Amino acid sequence: MIAYDTRDWIRFIFRITGSDTLRTLFPAIVGMAVYACLIAFLELKYIAWTEGHHLGKLTLMHSLLGFALSLLLVFRTNTAYDRWWEGRKAWGSLTNTTRNLAIMFHAVLPADDHRNRRFLHHVISLYGTALHRHLLKDSTRLALDLDNHPELSGLDFEKHIPNQVAALLTHRVVRLYREGLIKNEEFLAMKDLLLELTNILGICERIKNTPIPFSYSAFLRKFIFLYSLVLPIGFAYELGYLVVPVVAFVFYVLMSLEVIAEEIEDPFSGDDNDLPTEKMAANIRLHVGEILLEGAELTP
Repeated sequence: MIAYDTRDWIRFIFRITGSDTLRTLFPAIVGMAVYACLIAFLELKYIAWTEGHHLGKLTLMHSLLGFALSLLLVFRTNTAYDRWWEGRKAWGSLTNTTRNLAIMFHAVLPADDHRNRRFLHHVISLYGTALHRHLLKDSTRLALDLDNHPELSGLDFEKHIPNQVAALLTHRVVRLYREGLIKNEEFLAMKDLLLELTNILGICERIKNTPIPFSYSAFLRKFIFLYSLVLPIGFAYELGYLVVPVVAFVFYVLMSLEVIAEEIEDPFSGDDNDLPTEKMAANIRLHVGEILLEGAELTP
């Protein structure tokens, strides 16, 4: 994820980063500009002076369809951002839950219980790393796909690493409870925190393996493409060759909204604007170590 100063708006205008949609869409923008130039040339030379032509009236259709397209794009971007923000809230809950677990274990375990402290530090920290790697795998993204994927046949779909890490942590908590190191009320509180880990995992998996419905996404892309193709036909009569930059700019704006929504609807894929889950997992390891190990005069 890119960190930036929200008040430095002048720099945003002139800075083009690797995640900027202009870089991604530049070949398509050039192609659309060439197409608009060809349409303008044909229309102005062979059609514009023909009596009875109605191409100039197509602008009315563009006005009506533009309103419908704007509503679809607003819904698309809002839905994608909701998914991104829900993923951020889930990882914020994961950070808080792991800290609370570490604080409770630190308060309960004796200071000289180095074995359990090291084990709990390793396993609690491992959960964030395991979840980060789990969300990057194609097997997670395609878990609900109806089609077969022979290219993923080498992966072991039977092993769910975050669940195994959570099971290790749960077994150790139960063992400490049976040994009398954890009281009943402390065990109940820890149980709720352990359940929260699985709930967070379910939220992240739901975002990862449930994309925007295919029919909606496909229709919107076709709509933008066809709308842009018809645009120079209606406006060339009124704007002349000025229609070339106008069409290129309109195409850039519409497609940029779709590209941004496409990128942020999956906040775990590792793109520039996605959540920095690897950094979050590293912070979890650091903070859990500060609580469990340094307080007991241990080193990670």
